[in-house]
Amino acid sequence: MQGVRRFFGQLYVQVLAGMAIGIAIGVLFPHAGAALKPLADGFIKLIKMLLAPIIFGTITVGIAQMRDLKHVGRLGAKALVYFEILTTIALLIGLAVVNIVRPGEGMNIDTATIDATAIAGYKAAAEGEGGIVAFLLRIIPDSFLGAFTQGSMLQVILLALLFGVGLGRMGESGRPVTDLIDRATKAIFEIVAIVMRLAPLGAGAGMAFTIGKYGLGTLWSLGYLLIALYVTTIVFIVAVLGTVTRIAGLPFLAFLGFIRDEILVVLGTCSTEAVLPRLMQKLEHLGVARPVVGLVLPAGYTFNADGTCIYLTMAAIFIAQATNTPLALTDQIVILGVLMLTSKGSAGVAGAGFVTLAATMSVFPAIPASGLVLLLGIDRFLNEARAVTNLIGNSVATVAVARWDGALDVERARAILAREKPLAEDR
Repeated sequence: MQGVRRFFGQLYVQVLAGMAIGIAIGVLFPHAGAALKPLADGFIKLIKMLLAPIIFGTITVGIAQMRDLKHVGRLGAKALVYFEILTTIALLIGLAVVNIVRPGEGMNIDTATIDATAIAGYKAAAEGEGGIVAFLLRIIPDSFLGAFTQGSMLQVILLALLFGVGLGRMGESGRPVTDLIDRATKAIFEIVAIVMRLAPLGAGAGMAFTIGKYGLGTLWSLGYLLIALYVTTIVFIVAVLGTVTRIAGLPFLAFLGFIRDEILVVLGTCSTEAVLPRLMQKLEHLGVARPVVGLVLPAGYTFNADGTCIYLTMAAIFIAQATNTPLALTDQIVILGVLMLTSKGSAGVAGAGFVTLAATMSVFPAIPASGLVLLLGIDRFLNEARAVTNLIGNSVATVAVARWDGALDVERARAILAREKPLAEDR
């Protein structure tokens, strides 16, 4: 009996049960399932309200304790190099697969018959992005507290870096402030542990909403693209991310098992932000140095969206194929170049990839933007694949950069993955 209780007490088992119940509700009672969306949104909001102080506290304490500004600069440079290499590989893989499989060929969609009113909001959001200069300026908050109230991850990271550097320059006189921030951050992590008890409810409600609103029939209508995207992301995870993890010296399947709870929560909620605080705790427990976790993982949510990169290339070319829009090799190279920039602005929330795609389409008008309507009905299902890939990609990135920087306790990590040491939640 105790073994059964322990089994069902594990978070991933509870999340799986919640998702199964959510799917059943969505199939049997679609209207009730669609009405459960506020529960999923509420869970994500509870986590998101804790993100800014956790990111600020983790990065500030890590940088203040390092006291080596050159090391901080080298760490950031290594992370950016890694992000650029992996996202470029993801874009190239997506481009290659969509040209080989050609999921949109033969659909012969007449753009004149498409009602584009459903994507007006996404196009408006995309037009408001404002290009690279505006993106860089948005990293600087209007005020110190503005970064926390606006929920901008990059603004919080900038403030944390500056604050951590300032405390580091103060030496011993800054230690009381560093210790206070460290204690406050640990208290917030305790709140996260309480909120994560609602993860099965949030994941189940998210599944019920998806199935109830869009129906299983939506999956079949554009199933070729769905299958192509899911297979491509699985191949990328196993072949590319698996290779990176093994180069870092860790067994890949065991590492996936280590973050299985977070994978399932993201699968149900389609939001990688929902698991960021808990993932930071687990990677630090695994043996990754706190400064690396605090800097690389949150930054990766913006600059290392591997799943979104695969989705963007496949979706853009799919729309061109479906609408019989001819694209030469040079056109596709231009699209790839644009995506290398626009993909860096995607956030860890549901729907961000669709807005980024709309922004890319506005830069390359040869592909009719109205074709986005073709993806609207299945975007939630597509988002599950790209969100899970983003999560795994950023987890692997944190470990890889830590190993590159000499900030990973490899023996500890191997022992934990082999279950020789307890996981964070079992302590």
